[in-house]
Amino acid sequence: MGELPLDINIQEPRWDQSTFLGRARHFFTVTDPRNLLLSGAQLEASRNIVQNYRAGVVTPGLTEDQLWRAKYVYDSAFHPDTGEKVVLIGRMSAQVPMNMTITGCMLTFYRKTPTVVFWQWVNQSFNAIVNYSNRSGDAPITVRQLGTAYVSATTGAVATALGLKSLTKHLPPLVGRFVPFAAVAAANCINIPLMRQRELQVGIPVTDEAGQRLGHSVTAAKQGIFQVVVSRVCMAIPAMAIPPLIMDALEKKDFLKRRPWLGAPLQVGLVGFCLVFATPLCCALFPQRSSIHVSRLEPELRAQIHEQNPSIEVVYYNKGL
Repeated sequence: MGELPLDINIQEPRWDQSTFLGRARHFFTVTDPRNLLLSGAQLEASRNIVQNYRAGVVTPGLTEDQLWRAKYVYDSAFHPDTGEKVVLIGRMSAQVPMNMTITGCMLTFYRKTPTVVFWQWVNQSFNAIVNYSNRSGDAPITVRQLGTAYVSATTGAVATALGLKSLTKHLPPLVGRFVPFAAVAAANCINIPLMRQRELQVGIPVTDEAGQRLGHSVTAAKQGIFQVVVSRVCMAIPAMAIPPLIMDALEKKDFLKRRPWLGAPLQVGLVGFCLVFATPLCCALFPQRSSIHVSRLEPELRAQIHEQNPSIEVVYYNKGL
């Protein structure tokens, strides 16, 4: 068998990203929790394979399937713009195991104020790490900006949860089970823009179709952050809407009444089952490499692009996750 050709485009995902099915296959691979079990040596080996191939050097004996596997291992652990290794719980492959635990506990311990505050704080702390780790662009963010965003987002989420909890005190118990979802949905609208505020200040890189950087756009950042908020809220719907209905019915049965200790693990398991499918499918709602028409960009950037290349009508950017 001959050496692997150098014309395989590993800058792009393996599957067609113009279709929902292609994006779904891509994100089922990216969010695979098994990637968390890979050692540092395996991650470095995959990075070397990818970087060497991009530099025109083919690892001896490398097959196309092995190249794509290395590319997805690399993508699962390293930031696409900065190239830095993402902290373990900030990786998209950690979404299912982390969220199933945190969400399951939020849905189980929703009755008492101290537990509501604690699990909302845990959830927003985790979200802050994920949002920072999967931000778009390579613009630096200061510790002070990061701290301000974290405190604001966490305070907003806890306040939302407590406010909704007090409003549902005199409503049927089933309604109270949906307070965590409403709080998470509202908190996503706060947390994501705050943790990515740097992008709203200086913009994110936009490129032409070939990947050549053309400048930075705040308009593209706003569109990308909006898409991420929509994806995250949709991601939470199955995991936070279906298990409460099932648990409300099961808790009326003698089986769970005699074994109340089964409630929490059962809830976590139901959430995990929903998230295995909801996480990649909702990430796939919008292309990772999104596009925006030049006419919608800021006047200065639009003029700069027209001066460089008048034929460019659409630019591209990494929306983040």
